[in-house]
Parts: sequence; C-alpha cells; structure tokens
Amino acid sequence: MTVEKIDATVADFDGHFERLFAGDDGGKLKLLLFLADREPSSSLTWCPDCNVAEPVIYEKLESLGKDVVLLRAFVGDKPTWRDPAHPWRVDPRFALKGVPTVLRWDKGAAAGRLEDDEANVGDKIDALLN
Repeated sequence: MTVEKIDATVADFDGHFERLFAGDDGGKLKLLLFLADREPSSSLTWCPDCNVAEPVIYEKLESLGKDVVLLRAFVGDKPTWRDPAHPWRVDPRFALKGVPTVLRWDKGAAAGRLEDDEANVGDKIDALLN
C-alpha cells in the first residue's frame, strides 16, 4: 500500500484540494495535515508540536496497510499563521485553531479531526485512521 504525499501552500492549496478530494476516492483514505512552514535552515518547522507529531503520523500511515492520499498544507510563517483572518482559520470546512491538525476527509466533508494537542498520540491517530 502507498502513501501519496502532496505539499501545498495557501497560494496553491485550492487546486490541489479540488483535484485530490473531489469525486470518487478510488478506495483511498484521504487526509489533510495542516503544518507550520519549515525553517529554511533545517528540515524542522517553527512549530514544536508539528515536529513531534509528523514522524508519529507518518509511521502510523506507513503501517496502515491502505492506500492513502495525504495533502500536507503548510500554513505559512509564524506571523502569517497568527493572523486571525488566516484563510484556513476562517474557512468553515477547516476552522483551524492550531497546528498540527489532521483531518480525515470523506464524502466531501471532515469525517474526523485531531488537533495540535492530540495529533501526536498514537492511539488517537489509529482511531482516526480506522
């Protein structure tokens, strides 16, 4: 089974989202993972919670035994994310409060959600994925 990871920013998110999440899923599990932007000097994000959650999420996905589409949506730098009018904070489909946030997408809507304080908890990730 495969995990297809696609990266998006605020600028190009809508195109990726429509292409990947509209219509028939072909039996694939569809997930959105909202993350802080990576620091240019390292492979880490500016968000400590994201840095802890990412490897746990990827490990769970790799061992799942299902085909997965994972759209990784990078929220921007810290000042951009802190803006209360950030597009993904005000979009009712996502209504983000923190990063990382993982959404399971099914039949055109969020079917499950883990927010920043639980996105690194293995049992909660398992429950979201199954």
